[in-house]
Amino acid sequence: MKDMELKETWPVMSLAEAHVRLTRPGAPYEMNEVVVGGFTMRSWKNVPPTLRDLFLLGRGFGPRTFVVYEDDRTTYESFARATLAFAAELQRQGVKKGDRVALAMRNLPEWPVVFFATVIIGAIVAPLNAWWSGPELEYGFNDSGAKVAVVDAERYDRLAAHLETCTSLSRVFVARQEDPHDVSGVLDPRAVRLESVIGSVATWDGLPLGVVPDVLIEPEDDASIFYTSGTTGKPKGALATHRNICTSVGTNGFANARASLRRGADLPKPDPQQRTTLLAIPLFHVTGCISVLAPLVVQGSKLVLMRRWDVETAMKLIEREKVDATGGVPTIAWQLVEHPERNRYDLSSLKSLSYGGAPSAPELVRKIKEVFPAAVPGTGWGMTETSATLTSHFAEEYEDRPGSCGPAAAVGELKVVGSDGETLGVNAVGELWVKGPQVVKGYWNKPDETAKTFVDGWVKTGDLARLDEDGFCYIVDRAKDMLIRGGENIYCVEVENILYEHPAVVDAALVGIPHRTLGEVPAAVVTLRHGTTVSEDELRGFVAHRLASFKVPVAVAFWSEALPRNANGKLLKGELRKLFASHNSSDAKRAIS
Repeated sequence: MKDMELKETWPVMSLAEAHVRLTRPGAPYEMNEVVVGGFTMRSWKNVPPTLRDLFLLGRGFGPRTFVVYEDDRTTYESFARATLAFAAELQRQGVKKGDRVALAMRNLPEWPVVFFATVIIGAIVAPLNAWWSGPELEYGFNDSGAKVAVVDAERYDRLAAHLETCTSLSRVFVARQEDPHDVSGVLDPRAVRLESVIGSVATWDGLPLGVVPDVLIEPEDDASIFYTSGTTGKPKGALATHRNICTSVGTNGFANARASLRRGADLPKPDPQQRTTLLAIPLFHVTGCISVLAPLVVQGSKLVLMRRWDVETAMKLIEREKVDATGGVPTIAWQLVEHPERNRYDLSSLKSLSYGGAPSAPELVRKIKEVFPAAVPGTGWGMTETSATLTSHFAEEYEDRPGSCGPAAAVGELKVVGSDGETLGVNAVGELWVKGPQVVKGYWNKPDETAKTFVDGWVKTGDLARLDEDGFCYIVDRAKDMLIRGGENIYCVEVENILYEHPAVVDAALVGIPHRTLGEVPAAVVTLRHGTTVSEDELRGFVAHRLASFKVPVAVAFWSEALPRNANGKLLKGELRKLFASHNSSDAKRAIS
């Protein structure tokens, strides 16, 4: 739709009227009031109350294909049988309600099996970042106090040398590893093959029917610990409940329904044809798990997984599996619309291309409509602490306000707060605070951090934002010292601390520099001790040996004296970013690789 046509024909209904139509008694997104953490909030009335209810709804799709991964293909019923088999094994291992099960693997069919097997017995699943190094994974296991861990072969290889310090673990299940006792010369008696319990994906349909565990689970029970980086440099575990996660099932469909009403169309009806989503982002992030996996299970959709993101492989899968939805971060959308071989593939099945998690240029909306005219562009805003998406922006709403991340879902609330703690008016810039049943309980075992961030039912996001007269949110900047590379959070202090460990470095700063597809990438500025020398590649290698690859600076600049700071001792990072104004194409290529 051209801009002029959009202005003349849209909207036929205001945002407020659409919300009323969708949420009134008897409407598909009817709301009720619930008390969460002592505060009264609006909640979706018709979503599954717990993840066990959500799992059972998914099982009802029986013979439909659930997951496709390379040569593996499994149905909803086979997935359910594997889940129930592993749930029974966890109980045999002594895992009880409230115990933690850590999960560290790439996107594999076994991932949702472990996730749901854990939550349907009332335990708490702790998905860990599969890109983490061995020491980072060690921290996750110990911080969560996991009783059982499930990892794939790559993670086990990375972790094996650190298992000795993970004293809370009584069992480690290793997926897709022939002999988990023979990795890197390290033997650990707690390690067994996951296949010894559930078999390979191809055999799941032959597993027993299984019995749903008889455990009382309530909406406010703890369900997951997703880790997010913190300003201390150590990740914080956001403790989410069943209600937090199930809220996303309603939020996911609400924005699409709102967009339909505002363009004058009927509400979307259940599609008799199975929908297919290509998941191009990790399940260990709340976006992949909560915004994508959970709603798809309720809808009976097919989930196509990739070993790693590769745009040409993705286009082959879109063509082969008739994928109608994909996305994740702006990087993915940019690569699809700009790939020179795009026209070699039939991508006409694409109906939705959505993303979030990183800054995106308004230009991207126009490019999507130009290249994929049948596809609806979408974006949104959320964070680990809000159990993924809290604002959503689709179709004409997004085309009309391409610089916004959308309004809050009807069950959520937004406000912008000034430095004095007072709520600010329309279009005033301040810190974004959000509230709703999707906001997590707090940080796992970190009461001080929880008290600083969660206030009277609100979560202080650390993002600087403004709200326009219709309630659409615009993220202006981040108050926290953090950058986002292609959807991955990088807290500067963590990388800076590693640089300080190098014997030649006396001062260090990490800054974000703009990148067209990744949003931004990390670059470092260092001052060396007098009389010492070290190369850029040596420093990058020093960081790479200690942190995940996405945290490694793409460039390092050298400063001849102490780094510039203001009167309060805060680094003047705006000045330091100027050093990378001419960041060249070879650096950009290295940033993507």
